[in-house]
Amino acid sequence: MKPYTRIQDIRQDLEAGLVTCAQLVEHYLEREQSNRHLNAFVEVWADEARVRAAEVDAKIHAGTAGRLAGAVIALKDNLSYKGHKVSNSSRILEGYEALYTATAVERLWKEDAIFIGRTNCDEFAMGASNETSFYGPVKNAVDPSRVPGGSSGGSAVAVQADMAHASLGTDTGGSIRQPAAFTGLFGSKPTYGLISRWGLLAYASSFDQVGPITRSLEDNQLLTEIMAGPDGHDASMSQAAAPVYSPAQAPSKARFAVMRQALENPGMDPEVVAHTRDLMDRLQAAGHEVSVFDFPLLDALVPAYYVLTTAEASSNLSRYSGMMYGYRSQNAHDLESTYTLSRTEGFGAEVKRRIMLGTFVLSSDQYDAYYNKAQQVRAVIRQQTDAVLANADAILIPTTSTPAFELGEKSKDPVAMYLADLFTVQANLAGNPAISLPLYKSQTGLPIGMQLLGKRMEEQALFDLSQLLLDLTLDPA
Repeated sequence: MKPYTRIQDIRQDLEAGLVTCAQLVEHYLEREQSNRHLNAFVEVWADEARVRAAEVDAKIHAGTAGRLAGAVIALKDNLSYKGHKVSNSSRILEGYEALYTATAVERLWKEDAIFIGRTNCDEFAMGASNETSFYGPVKNAVDPSRVPGGSSGGSAVAVQADMAHASLGTDTGGSIRQPAAFTGLFGSKPTYGLISRWGLLAYASSFDQVGPITRSLEDNQLLTEIMAGPDGHDASMSQAAAPVYSPAQAPSKARFAVMRQALENPGMDPEVVAHTRDLMDRLQAAGHEVSVFDFPLLDALVPAYYVLTTAEASSNLSRYSGMMYGYRSQNAHDLESTYTLSRTEGFGAEVKRRIMLGTFVLSSDQYDAYYNKAQQVRAVIRQQTDAVLANADAILIPTTSTPAFELGEKSKDPVAMYLADLFTVQANLAGNPAISLPLYKSQTGLPIGMQLLGKRMEEQALFDLSQLLLDLTLDPA
């Protein structure tokens, strides 16, 4: 099968009769079979994908196919798809089937996307390595001894290993961008409120966002456009009209702000710093403005993020009791033991850790000291981010401080794992859009992503600036 990086190229070959949706589906199913060891999928909908492919082929022949005809897409295991199981890669949702379809998923379906299966993720999207899943860890296709990033690791590896053309992930603190960086793909987190969260199994409702993982900037832009726009089911949505993006075009003059701490932090991998400086030099040589700014709140980003997200998680996950759906302990004998044992046995260690932390920071005697203070810090982070962007078109920082680390390297040290989100949580705390671009590789061939953080609701500008960086790094190796 010809390698495709853009949906547009697939569509052209479909209309020319050079390939069919049925052939594309078989190709991806074969790739999934040969890459089972990567553990990217929780469930594959092979027969259903074949039926859907035949339907879309008929639409192409009739000239009525939507914009995503031929696009075989994988869905993260926390997005509802009516009549299909969804578990957030947790035992607590064992056997549960979605009763409705998430808005983002439905909008792709209406444009004739073909869904191939649900992908493995960190349990309840809580993790930075995809090692907390009830179904076991996902492995990086570049080096199976390394993590793919989390929590959308399965979604990233499905695309990385050519088991799907594109995928949907979710980003609460970097869970799309970090896996994209570790696997050499494009991953974007939209402005909070641009894409509906209806049908997304919540982790932290004021942070979670649905977004695409793709092989090309063009596809990332297309999927974002199709999913975006008001939705009456989600009260947090922007009510602005659904955006229509123009093809990304590099601006002739742009201003970038680089965080000094991203260049001088002692935890930074030297190669990541070197590539960041290389990109700065290329931008300046091409006539663009590059400034360096101090962000003294960097050390407060991760603590504020984890106080707030665990507080929201403790509330959101209280609905999983073993009473109405999902896992129920066989050892329970009354109401109290049903709740206690079902949650104890159904949730993994990391999820229980975050529920307990969230419950603690929301307790009456700790609320002001932790939760209220974290909310105040969040407001300042948003203000300072806006202040930087008042004098720049985007903030340029590495997506991660290191390339993909080894499986098990950080799993026994929660604090070290949390710090893997150091450069991604700012966008979620502030509500800004951000994208990870696969611009470089380490000397050992591991992908290194660079991140752009833009102004709220200005995704078009972010895509244009991304194209500029791509044009400057045509030879990323």
